[in-house]
Amino acid sequence: MNVKQLTIFFDNNEAFLGIFFLVLLLLLLTLVIYQIYSVSRMKSRYREMMTGMEGANLENMLIAHIKEMKEIVEESKRIKAENKRLDTLLKTATTRIGIVRFSAFADMGSDLSYAVAMLDSHNNGVIFSSIFAREDSRSYVKPIEKGRSTYKLTREEAEALDKAMSVRPE
Repeated sequence: MNVKQLTIFFDNNEAFLGIFFLVLLLLLLTLVIYQIYSVSRMKSRYREMMTGMEGANLENMLIAHIKEMKEIVEESKRIKAENKRLDTLLKTATTRIGIVRFSAFADMGSDLSYAVAMLDSHNNGVIFSSIFAREDSRSYVKPIEKGRSTYKLTREEAEALDKAMSVRPE
């Protein structure tokens, strides 16, 4: 097709082409209005989303939460270190105690004498013994290492040691 034929075609179909372009223009105008409406709706939803509770900006809220999470992580690290320190300290603390009361002499009626074993989680510690008589009383301390003493234990001291070693801390 050359230019002359094209000109003849437009001249013969002027009314049809005018209606076609008018319909096309109305269709495009409708699409533009719909797009403006959609963008406007999206902008209002975006503003609503970006405005958090009590008018706070979502970006500022996220930054505040990130800062708070960093503080929580640091606090958690500090607590873990403190727990580790306390756990180490607790292993050497006296956590197992066994007590036996007894009457050292047949002519005395009360159980005034006693043996107390105090141990840590490794069964290290001491046994305190006290024997009460009518005229005097005597106290003894015997070291315990790994559940044994280098000193000879009385029956009551051995019983107190067994009681202390059977205690299992929770």
